[in-house]
Amino acid sequence: MAPVRLAALHPLASAVTGLSAGAVTILLLPGALADAVGLLMAGAGFAGTALLSERRHQAQREQILAAIGEVKVRMATNAIKVDNLAQRVEQMPMRDVDAAPARAAINELTAEVGLLSDLLEQVATTLADHDEQIAAAAQMRRAPVPAPAPVVAVVAAPDPEAARLARLDALAAERAEAVQAAQLRQAEERAAVISAALAEGKVEVHLQPVVQLPQRRTRGYEALVRLRLDENTLLLPAEFLAIVEERGFGPTLDALVLTRALAIARHLGSKDGGVFVSCNFSGATWGSPQALAALSRILEKYREHAGHLVIEMPQRIFRALEPSSLGLLGAMSANGVRFALDQVGDLRLDPAALHDRGIRFVKVPAALLQAEASGRASTDIAPADLSALLARASVTLVAEKIEDNPTVADMIELGVTHAQGLVFSPPRPVKPDVFADPEPARLPEPAPLEMSAKPGPRVAAEILGYPGSALPAPANAPAAEDKPPERVSFRSVLRRASA
Repeated sequence: MAPVRLAALHPLASAVTGLSAGAVTILLLPGALADAVGLLMAGAGFAGTALLSERRHQAQREQILAAIGEVKVRMATNAIKVDNLAQRVEQMPMRDVDAAPARAAINELTAEVGLLSDLLEQVATTLADHDEQIAAAAQMRRAPVPAPAPVVAVVAAPDPEAARLARLDALAAERAEAVQAAQLRQAEERAAVISAALAEGKVEVHLQPVVQLPQRRTRGYEALVRLRLDENTLLLPAEFLAIVEERGFGPTLDALVLTRALAIARHLGSKDGGVFVSCNFSGATWGSPQALAALSRILEKYREHAGHLVIEMPQRIFRALEPSSLGLLGAMSANGVRFALDQVGDLRLDPAALHDRGIRFVKVPAALLQAEASGRASTDIAPADLSALLARASVTLVAEKIEDNPTVADMIELGVTHAQGLVFSPPRPVKPDVFADPEPARLPEPAPLEMSAKPGPRVAAEILGYPGSALPAPANAPAAEDKPPERVSFRSVLRRASA
């Protein structure tokens, strides 16, 4: 019979043996001594189980470490063989085209071998750290400490690739924050420059004509605002309006533009033809009854020039006006100001209601009219009938944003009578003398006295109020005849003077 190896038994065999021996002892021996011996034997069985389990685990760790070491040795041997194979391939007389697949395969094998070696190294390191932590925990349990032992967390070895990616992400975040801070700083500086230019009144007005079709005769102008920063920098509305409205300078800009538009209207009023000038207000002004009231007071002051002024209003703002703003529009209309519906997005229009609100012009983009005419958009009013329908309510249709002559022909075919766009003229600056105050009217100077060749008749003494003029003339006295003066020689005059 073969001998039994204790190392081959399961660790629980010791606990079972101890419990069995203790139970037999308690049953066979009488008294309390039997119970104590039985419990002692059961405890000894459990202690043996723990010892055997620890030894078995230690043996398994050693086997694992030995296997890992053997695998590492074999991996190193295979790496040496792969290197020798690569050297042989390099020494073989082969073309680069034929040697390329072999080199690629060898490089791939080398990379995989290196990766497996790294993984085995990490496994070995983790096991060693685990053993050290278990030993430290056992030592801490054996040492008498007043405080509870701290929990030791198992920290995995850091991954170099993950650390590199984390550093790259951190650098990218820092760069993004720096770029954002630079953009904010640049925006603040630009806003400060625009605010300073507006405070200094560096607002320019450029005029773009509104012509009558098909003659292309100028019937009005649209005042387009520009902001002058320096001699070489002129900002368009899209570049500064957002900043102006954000900082609350919209009503100030509108007051400046309205003042210049009234000066242009005064200049146009001195000419014949009924030419008008139109201007725009910012969204902040339309949404503030106080700002509209201030502009209304300006219009009240220059009421005599308001007949040549047209104020443009976006369609979306017109549809959302409050009752107080509508009342101010009525007051402006009573002063002679006309309004134009601008930035039209659809043709759902009520001509009679527009006329009642003071709207006298409707500016529709030419692209929208063409889209409606071609059927790409649905509307209740045909574009060919829109101009006539508005004209019945004394509202003029203006096609804007026209950039070529074919579009002009399309507008004429649709019956549009007024148009505006770059094809007619780009916005041009206004001459400075237009904004100058008019000179007071000069009184006509008296005409200089002309020296006649012949001396006029001498005035009688009666006309000058001499005393003799008070005597009445005889009734039968003949009427005095106007006789030419008698010519007397100079010698006779001297003789009379010396007598």
